[in-house]
Amino acid sequence: MDVFPLLLFQSVHEVNYSVLIGFIISSAALAIAPGPDNIYVLTQSLSNGVKSGLATVAGLISGCLVHTTLLAFGVSEIIKNSDILFNAIKIFGALYLLYLAFKVYQSEASISFGQANAQPKGAKRLFGIGFTMNVLNPKVTIFFLAFFPGFLFSDTLNTVLQFYVLGLLFMLVALLIFSTIALLAGTISKYLTTHTKAGLYLKWLQIIVFVGIAFYLFVSNK
Repeated sequence: MDVFPLLLFQSVHEVNYSVLIGFIISSAALAIAPGPDNIYVLTQSLSNGVKSGLATVAGLISGCLVHTTLLAFGVSEIIKNSDILFNAIKIFGALYLLYLAFKVYQSEASISFGQANAQPKGAKRLFGIGFTMNVLNPKVTIFFLAFFPGFLFSDTLNTVLQFYVLGLLFMLVALLIFSTIALLAGTISKYLTTHTKAGLYLKWLQIIVFVGIAFYLFVSNK
């Protein structure tokens, strides 16, 4: 009897799908809530058209792969070698998310689209700008470090593999939502302009998501 299908079957059934679903929902909420990345996508789409917005999205999403790789190979060793250090990372992550929630609480509820008449840029340049914005932003690395470790979904699967699965899921969710923002930029901007409370609702969505994930990290086990 071939052992590999049996091992694969066992691995599949040892995956905690509820954790993955919670991760996908959290990622979607974070992608929808207004931040520098999706606002930049919206601005580029309004200024230079949908293709420009999609090129920006592609760059931003590609940058996430770099952060995922750094996280996977860095934190995986910590998980293997020290429960104390891993728990310290999770506590740091929870506190950092609470800090982000507090910063959002202090911020204005209104949403600014920046310069509406920016100079047109080529798709390659916009891809490069999006990629660079993401890769060189240390806040993204810190956020991944805070967010991902609490959503490891298997006791048996390789930790590096789990981080890559989470990273790819995060990228897929962000790609779908950011691309939708690019495609519907005109409608979204009109809605946000005419509905003055939309910014307030989105602000509190961010706060709730950050606090919710922080609480989950506090109570979750390795």
